[in-house]
Amino acid sequence: MRRFQCYIAGHFEDGEARFPSVDPATGNAWAEMPESREADVDRAVNAAHDALYGDGPWSKMTATQRGKLLYKLADLVAANAPRLAEIETRDTGKIIRETSSQIAYVADYYRYYAGLADKIEGAYLPIDKPDMEVWLRREPVGVVAAIVPWNSQLFLAAVKIGPALAAGCTLVVKASEDGPGPLLEFARLIDEAGFPAGVVNVVTGFGATCGAALTAHPKVAHIAFTGGAETARHIVRSSAENLASTSLELGGKSPLLVFADADLESAANAQIAGIFAATGQSCVAASRLIVERSVKDRFLSILKAKAEAIRVGSPLDMKTEVGPLATKRQRQHIETLVAASLNAGARLVTGGASPEGDGFFYQPTILDCDDTRSPSLQKEFFGPVLSVVSFETEAQALALANDTLYGLASGIFTQNLTRAHRLMKSLHAGVVWVNTYRAVSPIAAFGGSGLSGDGREGGLAAALGYTRTKTVWLRTSDDPIPDPFVMR
Repeated sequence: MRRFQCYIAGHFEDGEARFPSVDPATGNAWAEMPESREADVDRAVNAAHDALYGDGPWSKMTATQRGKLLYKLADLVAANAPRLAEIETRDTGKIIRETSSQIAYVADYYRYYAGLADKIEGAYLPIDKPDMEVWLRREPVGVVAAIVPWNSQLFLAAVKIGPALAAGCTLVVKASEDGPGPLLEFARLIDEAGFPAGVVNVVTGFGATCGAALTAHPKVAHIAFTGGAETARHIVRSSAENLASTSLELGGKSPLLVFADADLESAANAQIAGIFAATGQSCVAASRLIVERSVKDRFLSILKAKAEAIRVGSPLDMKTEVGPLATKRQRQHIETLVAASLNAGARLVTGGASPEGDGFFYQPTILDCDDTRSPSLQKEFFGPVLSVVSFETEAQALALANDTLYGLASGIFTQNLTRAHRLMKSLHAGVVWVNTYRAVSPIAAFGGSGLSGDGREGGLAAALGYTRTKTVWLRTSDDPIPDPFVMR
């Protein structure tokens, strides 16, 4: 059984304890992971703090030098993408064809932030006082706690690590206790790239003994978290101990609006990719289809045929299109929600069951929901389940799309450009895709509102989020400052 280690202060360690990691395709343990607890977390945070504020090389590096290290890391990620992809597939069940392409693209995120490192600028302020020069400096916010979930973890780590390092911060990265192998292996690339000890530390462990110690640590200045809303609430409460700032990228219940004038074949392909890619385990999954009633039956027929043609199987097989869910409890969550939705009146179009055999598999599922109060339209499945509702007017489509506590992503399929412009302004979502879905780029920021969190990842906005401003006043007059208690 393979043994992974955590990475603290430039050294690979076993942690205070160990726990097994389960291969979702078989349901059997395949590796042992280090369990970091409070003492491990404390050493990691202190190492990050000393690297940033001590006399070490990181605090003395120029922004350009930081960028060169990020370029080297990007090259290492690209070169090691096949190995990282295989580990991620074994540990999380994400299919190899997706992990391979996604991790290769992750290298571009590090290249983007490498180039941005020496372009994070301050400002000169044309102040309203004579004999004064005033500058606004941007400085690293401090030690960052980056908490990453198991799904798309190398990508979700890159959108935190890249901008934080470009801004000059240091990090303690906590990998999820579910499938942490890829991030623990990624730590070897940090070490090989030559980052000074303590600049990036990678730990894993459970919420009560690792996550809570990290988020409440007095030397943590910022917490960047991707995950569920309930965990985010715990993090916000925990951050009251150190008053750390937070950026939260949480779940979604994203709508895809399909109008009668849309290219239905194109929209269907986007919908299939939007909900069944990554086995639906994506925060931007298009889990709510809102389709114009006049084309609903035809569109559902197209979707049903495509869903039933999906190849479900071993995630290590390049021909597989949908793999297992990451954990057994995730499958149980989906089974419970599907049953509740069917009991509430939803109609099963296809799927709705777990295939026979080992592993945590679940069939691609489509539910036709007449009642907008159906649990499947309101709660996040985080799995391969699509809920469908119809509309007759544009206003009704918009109301249905915004009828959620989430606000992360959305999609519109229409050939009417003026309609698209109207809707993109009115949709309550941080990302709007028009006649496409699930497109990302290191240049473009993403994030949401409501139960989807706040803050942005990607783009310049992310890097600026890891800085704080310092205002510097310089008096240019050689005359002595007047005595403030002498009236003139």
